[in-house]
Amino acid sequence: MAGLARIAGTAGIAAMAGIAGMMAGCVTSSDIEGLRSQLTDVQRQVLQVQKQSSSKEEVQSLEASVGKQMDSLLKTEADMQVKLQDLSGQIEALQAKLEDTNYRLAQLSQQIAATNQELKGFRGAAPAAPAAPAVQPPPDGGGGPPPAAAGSPERGPDRSSGGDPQALYNAAYNDYLKGSYDLALRGFQQYLESFPSTTLAANATYWIGECYYRQRRYRQAIEQYDAVLNRYPRSDKTASALLKKGYAHLELGERSQGVVQLQHVLRQFPTSDEANLARQRLREIGVER
Repeated sequence: MAGLARIAGTAGIAAMAGIAGMMAGCVTSSDIEGLRSQLTDVQRQVLQVQKQSSSKEEVQSLEASVGKQMDSLLKTEADMQVKLQDLSGQIEALQAKLEDTNYRLAQLSQQIAATNQELKGFRGAAPAAPAAPAVQPPPDGGGGPPPAAAGSPERGPDRSSGGDPQALYNAAYNDYLKGSYDLALRGFQQYLESFPSTTLAANATYWIGECYYRQRRYRQAIEQYDAVLNRYPRSDKTASALLKKGYAHLELGERSQGVVQLQHVLRQFPTSDEANLARQRLREIGVER
């Protein structure tokens, strides 16, 4: 508006000057043309100022519109952040539940594998001999009670070197299951001394190592596990001996040796129960395979 006022003042001055010139003397055609040219310039300037004024109004309107849109976007962004925080909390809760479930599954898997390992020990021992048939009394009803059979609960198992190898093995294994590790140790050692070439010799050697392990005599346990691995490399106790050898090294603080033994289990017996136990133990000590 100020620009229009200035242009209008200029146009007025120009018009007054032109009138004064015509009053002062004769007006020529060139003077009239010059006056027209000045008026044309003034009109052009007025139109330009009007256009500029219109553009400013459009800019102000556009700025207002952009401001509203920015406010709307900021509000939407704030709402999205709230929703993302809520979603992040839900995801963290689900992850915690998943970790707890995985931990429980791992514990269950470890228990199952340990149970299977114990069952292998039972399968390694042949079933005990059936009980002797009861002695029928003589027709006249006389005679005292029949004598107790050898190896019966009244007399206990026969542990002499000349006894039944299966009975000797079963007696030592039952002592192990009861937690009588000293007694089981002597029984398995006696078995190996008396019957070193039987099919259960590898098992007896392994259970000697287990007796030492249960007594926390880890160095002696490792020697027995090595005996299984060296003397009976194709025994069904090979995987268990490798696993427990790794455990024993870890118990002695020999981490690197223990990890190597557990990794041997994974490589040599990848689908075995012992591999599941080795994998679990490696995770517990922070080793990923």
